[in-house]
Amino acid sequence: MRVPLDISYQGLSRSEAIEEIIRHDAAKLEKVCDNLISCRVGLSLDQKSSTSGNEYRLRVEMRVPPGHNLVVTNTPGGKEDNSDLPAMIKSTFKTAHRRLRQQMDKQQGEKKRHPGQEVGGFVTKIYGDEGYGFLRSLDGDEIYFHRNSIVGCRFESLEPGAGVNYTAELGEKGLQASTVQVIQSTAGRSVEEGQDQDDVSPLGWQRQKK
Repeated sequence: MRVPLDISYQGLSRSEAIEEIIRHDAAKLEKVCDNLISCRVGLSLDQKSSTSGNEYRLRVEMRVPPGHNLVVTNTPGGKEDNSDLPAMIKSTFKTAHRRLRQQMDKQQGEKKRHPGQEVGGFVTKIYGDEGYGFLRSLDGDEIYFHRNSIVGCRFESLEPGAGVNYTAELGEKGLQASTVQVIQSTAGRSVEEGQDQDDVSPLGWQRQKK
């Protein structure tokens, strides 16, 4: 944990035995998220409860990279018996553990989708007889690609409008894609409606003369 565990008390005295339970359960959170930023635990005593006398309140706040706050609370009036403090701590941290696992699974799923499965540009022009074409990045850059740079599908199956993920580098005549992977196929629909594929190629590229 980047920031040491913070335990605060309100309305009750500090207890070594209770802190040992909290530290033990907080350590389990780091097994779910090994780069957990911080964990703050607030323990208070509600002396105005009219149902079962003095009852405890517990709040567990976890800070998860890149900047998520996860908060779990256990207060009087709920379904659980809050008069048994050790049991309440165990129950609250069990919920915190589950919430943290859900957050980490969600972030892991996002990592798997990024960047390999995200569209970074669209095919705009294809010169099938000459074995090359152009795509446009989401930032508006025109990028040349050769048929040999296509990954995962046949060059002949490409159509304008296909969403792609690519790797580009700067060549003598402009940006060139070294790899192009089709992510979304939009057959028969061009990114630029009504554009004539025989118009002037972008960035000074000239079509080869036969």
